[in-house]
Amino acid sequence: MATLLHIDSSLNPGTTSKSRTVAMRFCDAWREQHPDGEVIHRDLAADPLPHLDQHAFSAAFVDAEARTPEQATAMARRVRLIEELERADAVLLAAPMYNFTIPSTLKAWIDHVLMVGRTTGDTSSVKGLPVTVIASRGGSYAPGTPREAYEYVQNYLRSILNEYMGLELDFIVPELTAAHSNPDMAELIPLAEKSWARALDDAVLKGKETARRVTAA
Repeated sequence: MATLLHIDSSLNPGTTSKSRTVAMRFCDAWREQHPDGEVIHRDLAADPLPHLDQHAFSAAFVDAEARTPEQATAMARRVRLIEELERADAVLLAAPMYNFTIPSTLKAWIDHVLMVGRTTGDTSSVKGLPVTVIASRGGSYAPGTPREAYEYVQNYLRSILNEYMGLELDFIVPELTAAHSNPDMAELIPLAEKSWARALDDAVLKGKETARRVTAA
């Protein structure tokens, strides 16, 4: 039975969140193709993880029998999160852009699961794991746009998840999502609607494709 790890990080609930809405379209397509598969949903807004502290960081470099109680507790949390990632056959990551980058709750999750000697480098235990990222944003930061240099979502995730941890990334990018609510962006509404429709379609296609891929593996 294949397992999909679905991680949400939007502060907005339900259909008020663009990233959650597109992610659910992906999940529905996954379940349609793979009804016997398991979906593990981790909502980092509803149940945020503590940020990495001295105990959680240092515990990875101390033998188990030498860890303090605080280090042992923090390490156990990290190991649970890493094992959850390791046993997934695919990952769905909803990563809206907040202040030009990912939500701090998602950054905390990454800090916990990134462990040198286990989930990094050529021997990464999650190397090759397919990850679909829903990278929603209110404006556009695509190449050639005025705010291209402010894109710290896709660029960051490629660096840390793909290049450092070896995960295989695929992005779905609903952009200009603020066009309907921002009068200054009114002329961009047609482009926003096209981007939204494309994101929903891509989510269905990618959800089905990912389900077929992991079932055949």
